[in-house]
Amino acid sequence: YGFSKIEGKRMAAWRPFVLVLLPFAAGYYLSYVFRTINALIAGTLTHELGLSPADLGLLTSVYFLAMAAVQIPLGVLLDRYGPRRVQSACLVFAAAGAAVFACAGSMWGLMLGRALIGVGVATALMASLKAIVLWFPKERIALANGWVVMLGALGAVTATLPAEPLVAMLGWRGLFVVLAAATAVCAFLILMVVPEAAAPTSMAHASRATLRDIYRDARFLRLAPLSTVCIGTAWSLQGLWAAPWLAHVEGLGRSAVGRHLLIMGLAPSLAAWLLGSAANRLRRRGIARETFLAAIALVFIAAQLALVMRLPIPTSACWAIIAAVGAATVLSFAILPEYFPKEISARANAALNILHLSG
Repeated sequence: YGFSKIEGKRMAAWRPFVLVLLPFAAGYYLSYVFRTINALIAGTLTHELGLSPADLGLLTSVYFLAMAAVQIPLGVLLDRYGPRRVQSACLVFAAAGAAVFACAGSMWGLMLGRALIGVGVATALMASLKAIVLWFPKERIALANGWVVMLGALGAVTATLPAEPLVAMLGWRGLFVVLAAATAVCAFLILMVVPEAAAPTSMAHASRATLRDIYRDARFLRLAPLSTVCIGTAWSLQGLWAAPWLAHVEGLGRSAVGRHLLIMGLAPSLAAWLLGSAANRLRRRGIARETFLAAIALVFIAAQLALVMRLPIPTSACWAIIAAVGAATVLSFAILPEYFPKEISARANAALNILHLSG
């Protein structure tokens, strides 16, 4: 009986990780694949459909514009109906968007598919964070966030060299058919496997909370500017400016630039796990997560200054640090549950995430 009791406790400890964290991390992983896959198929799209560089830029930005546009309303839905139902429903939109993209024969069709994908994966991170708040104790939220971001960020790596053989075999249309099917399976998995969370104890408090209340909260106002500047800058530098800098300022060739970008793709995944683990241990020693985030910001600034001042430091190390700071969402979203109750955690996360995306 004693042995069975111990085993039951072990199973109970693994239950949130296997039945909650992993299914939602799979959705976040797919959102990363969709976010970065355009870089892999850009040449093919240009050749087949006659797209210009401006068209490709617009096509890529539609994803982020659609995602940002629905952050707040979806945050309210997450608080009201829970992450299980909202995320599974949204992923159906993403699967439909991938199917539309696969069948598109014009720029307008591609944009429609891309917009549907953006709406469909808009809750990928928010739903994961909401589920973690509901199912994990406060002291383990940063670590659980780290696991989600780490597993999700692997999607950016998958959408580079590992996806090339699939594109060569199936073509870009076939690739998006596969992605549509995988997204639909993920939606079904979340709906059927993730247990229903207990009903919130204070929905009246949740209904009274407004976006204005969150943005006027003094603690939020101290956290948001630093989080937005660091994370928004890291995403922008990695997604837009790293390759031109390496090519035109550092004078690196195509293969060297590719190696740097691969390192930058791996950095956020590793950093997410490290930041989550470190925040967990520092918290036990009395060091606040806000202090840890401020220290990360100082390292981030130092890495940028090293590049600008051309200090004799390997550029790969500086750019890896810059990319890694993009995973500091692990800390930011672990801090918010200490400021706001569970009943409004999703809209608080959405209020901060829309600032990250805007940055």
